[in-house]
This record gives sequence, structure tokens and C-alpha cells, in this order.
Amino acid sequence: MTSSGQKETATFGGGCFWCTEAIFKSLKGVETVESGYSGGETKNPTYKEVCSGETGHAEVIQITFNPAVISFRELLEVFWQTHDPTTLNRQGADVGTQYRSVIFYHTPEQKEIAERFKAQLNKENIFGKPVVTEISAFDKFYKAENYHQDYFANNRTQGYCKFVIVPKIEKFRKIFKDKLK
Repeated sequence: MTSSGQKETATFGGGCFWCTEAIFKSLKGVETVESGYSGGETKNPTYKEVCSGETGHAEVIQITFNPAVISFRELLEVFWQTHDPTTLNRQGADVGTQYRSVIFYHTPEQKEIAERFKAQLNKENIFGKPVVTEISAFDKFYKAENYHQDYFANNRTQGYCKFVIVPKIEKFRKIFKDKLK
């Protein structure tokens, strides 16, 4: 905690929440990570409803973090490096608005930091294509069903985990080794 005891919240969608949860849980300063849904109209959506693409929700993670240990900007750095923010409504084989790249900001400061960072990435053409990440005000978070929580930790031998999540985590650990727990 900071000297004033403050914790902050960040909500990101970067494709399948199984991948993003596994990555952010291993960062110093991140206290909790929950998989869920945000950005849509349906109240208390189920995974099946969100996967239909008809609820408007994105698969997201909600992070509680200690800004004295890791800043919101550092979380954004990890966010943008661990998925493809240049593809609209898609991450790899996962297609649909539920897999969109999105930052749901909780404060005006988070909005400003995210917008400046995105503009810098585009100005410097970091990804070779424009960053299409949506930056929207946070409204509601609906926690995903229990079997989605800690999915990678509990299902490491499952095919999706071995072939999609493991390579992402290996790349992440090399790039951000100084930020790991």
C-alpha cells in the first residue's frame, strides 16, 4: 500500500481473459486479478452470452494494484506488449467484440495516461500499424464464473493453455523479468 493506504483498480481487455489474468498475476505490486466482463449492456452476463457477441461486453481482467510498487503506466506497458493492440475485435483465433483491445479507465488520470500513451505508440509507429485499443469510462464489472478464475494455474496441461498461453507467458517473462514477483 502507499503511505496513505491507497490501492487502485485497472480494467483491461486484451483478448481471452485466461491469458491476461495469468500475465498480470505475476507482476510485483499487483494484489488481485479477477476475470470478468465489462463494457456491455447485459446485466450479470454468462460466459455463453458474452461469447455470442451479443451482450456488448468484452472479456476483461480487473486488477487491484499498489501504485507505490507498480504504476498505471507500467501496467499499460505490459498490457500493450502482451497482446496485439492493432487488430480490431480480434486476438489470434479469437474473433468478436468480446475480444477487443480495451482500457476501461477508473479516473480522469487513468484516461489521460492511456490516451497519451496510445498517441505516443501511434506517433512512433511502434507496432507498424495504428493502435486501435478502445479507451472508455469504466461502468460495471461482472466477475466471470468461478471456473474462469485462475484458469491457467488450474489447467496448465489443457491444449489452449499449452499452445496459446505458455508462449505468451514465456515472451512476457523475458521482456518484463524485472517486474515479476
